[in-house]
Order: sequence, then C-alpha cells, then structure tokens
Amino acid sequence: MKIIIIGNGIAGITAARYIRKQSSEAEIKVISAESDYFFSRTALMYVYMGHLKFEHTQPYESFFWQKNRISLVKKEVICINADTKRIFFAQHESLSYDKLILATGSRPNKYGWKGQDLEAVQGLYFKQDLENMEKYSQNLQHAVIVGGGLIGIEMAEMFHACHIPVTFLVRENSFWSNILPFEESEMINRHIRSQKGIDLRLGEELQEIIGDENGRVKAIITKNGETIPCQFVGLTAGVSPNIDLAKGTDIETGKGFLVNEYLETSVSDIYAIGDCAQLRNPAPHRSAIEAVWYTGKIMGPILADNILGKKTPYIQGIWFNSAKFFDIEYQIYGEVPNILSPRDTHIYWEHKDGKKSIRIVYDVVTKIVKGFNLMGIRYRQAVCEQWIAEKKTIQEVISQLEKANFDPEFYAKYEHEIKALFWAK
Repeated sequence: MKIIIIGNGIAGITAARYIRKQSSEAEIKVISAESDYFFSRTALMYVYMGHLKFEHTQPYESFFWQKNRISLVKKEVICINADTKRIFFAQHESLSYDKLILATGSRPNKYGWKGQDLEAVQGLYFKQDLENMEKYSQNLQHAVIVGGGLIGIEMAEMFHACHIPVTFLVRENSFWSNILPFEESEMINRHIRSQKGIDLRLGEELQEIIGDENGRVKAIITKNGETIPCQFVGLTAGVSPNIDLAKGTDIETGKGFLVNEYLETSVSDIYAIGDCAQLRNPAPHRSAIEAVWYTGKIMGPILADNILGKKTPYIQGIWFNSAKFFDIEYQIYGEVPNILSPRDTHIYWEHKDGKKSIRIVYDVVTKIVKGFNLMGIRYRQAVCEQWIAEKKTIQEVISQLEKANFDPEFYAKYEHEIKALFWAK
C-alpha cells in the first residue's frame, strides 16, 4: 500500500510512525517543501534567541527515517487528482497513492492590509519565517507586532531578548481576553508592560503598512491615525488552515478540510489531520478546529489505525493546552471559559506578586469540577484529567489538591492558601 503524507509537522509524522509500527509492508512518503526534517515549531523562538541550534529542534536522529523506511521528499505539491489518485509537483512530476493524508497545517492570517506584502512583513510559522526574522533583525531599530495571540507574544519575547524595541498592537482591550478570564488576562497585561522596551497598545489596530523606495516596510499607521516608524512588522493575528490543495477536487471544506470521526474527508482514501482538519461533529464545548501540537499528536495514532483497516473514532477527550507569556507559564485542563455560564462558578486564588494564580471551575448545582487554569504554577496533567474524567466534586479536589502540584522541589507551595480560601467561602 502506497501512503503519501503531505506535511511534515507533528500530525503527519506521528501518523507515519504509527503506520510503520503496525505495518512493515506499507510504502510511506512524507512530502514537504519547508524543511528536510520534521522539527518542533514551538522551539523556533529559542533558535532565534540563541538557546538552541536549528538541528536541536529535530525530535529524531537523522538515522530514524531510513531505519523506519519513511521517505522524505522536499517538494511542493501543486495539486491533487483524486480520480487517478496522483499528486502533482512542478514540471509535471507526479506520484501515485493508495491512501493520502493531508497534514498541511496552518498559515498566518492576512486581512487585506495595504502594504501587507512588503519586505520584512511576515508571520512566525514556517522555518523560512525564522530565517527571515534573523536576517531582518540585523540593525533593526524598531519592530511592530500585530495581534495578541501566542505567536505574537513569542515574537515579542524574541525581539526583547535581542534588545529590539517593540510596539505591540492588540485589538482587544485586554490580552488574549477571548480565551483567558479577566484576572489572568490582566495579569498578562501587567507582565508584558513590565518588560522594558515593549509598548503594549491595547484596543489598537493596524490600518496600513508603509514601504520605502526599496519595497521594505518603513512605518505603520494605526486606526487611530498614529504613524509608527519601524523596519519590521510581525503579522500574528491568528492562523487559518492551509486548504489550497482542495481546489479542483471534490474535497469538502469549511475553514478546514471537513472530516468525520474517522478523520476521512469527503473523498475516498483521502484523510486530514492536525491544524488543517475540521471536525464535522465536534464534542460539546469544543472547537471543530484545534490548531495545537497536542491535538495533532493524538490524531496520528488514530489515523494510523483507520488507514490500516482498524476503524477507530477520534474522540477529542479532555481539553489541554499550555503556553508561556515570557516567564509566566500557563496550563489549562478541561473547561475554563473566559466568561462563566450561569451554571458554573469558580474558586480563584492569586499570589500577591501578581504572577501566579489558580482557578478551578465547577458546576453550581452538582459541584463537579470542570476545569483548571494555572498561571505560574504547574499541575500534573494526569491528575487533573483524572479528576475531571471521574467527575470529582470541588470538595474532593480541594481536599487532595497537593497531589496535583508538579512544581520542582524547593518551590513554594500554595495549596494551603487555596484550601483556606475555599473553606472560608
């Protein structure tokens, strides 16, 4: 069986690994024009900051691919012919497949801003984006970042580490307020503003990007009419599924490639996983597209089963994500919306230093715990997920809270404060 995987991110490579684990006969080809090897995208910022070399971002040794007989093809796929089961490259080159996996990932959003295609205007998603950032950072006097998401704050930290001043435009009135509850969002506002050289502009948007006579950005204009000189603009206003390969095919799309519970598209023998996949029937309180590393990794083994004839549905399970806002780590387990429903309540504790907090959301009536938000404190994923899966009550969770703490030895523990706060309610 010939299996072609378009895209060499965590989703596609995990699928390749698990197909090989179960089948010694399958012919597996992974195709990507981006890089020779799969790499960790979240580590790109550390390469820029000098903490890692790019080769350190490769999760597997170079011999892994030959040992597991996974062929890597560095080419760009132009189109798919589902009738003949072939994919096409430039110069009319093509490959045939029996099963095709679309793991094409995401691409940075652009909203038709005037000047968005100027030189030194870019996102931070691809290896080439990192290389361009390194090039444009030479003698860079000022950068502007547009968009208040996780990629934006990564880019801000990268420039901050190199002492490059940044103006950070965030459309919302508080950072990541569409995801974080008010207190956590305010914590991040304060923390960003405490970083020397970063000018956080909340409630501000980009109007236009202005170029110089050589076609490189020289300034931006905000919607309030202010002109800000700069030599680099980071467009980090979210990402969208990369679904261009659906053109000219019968593959049904929404924002992403539409897939059923078996990760099958509308076209026989074509599947989609990772950032580019959109579930037709997502679980309650879950998004149809979950563009996070963990989702891609979970989908890979499920798809391997389905490719090899073991019908296995993909179940979204308990939501988990993590991130870092400079030196404040963030974790979420389960359901913690930015605005609680009338049926839910919470206990919220924040340290007096304003850089640590714990929020536990639970049902007003049943007292069953639904989710955890951690800022600056680490909790064990397995413990939190077990409590949520077993529908533990807030009283049960509070009484055992120490079991969840995963901070290193000698770190201060604050569970006694949270318990006192809860029992005083």
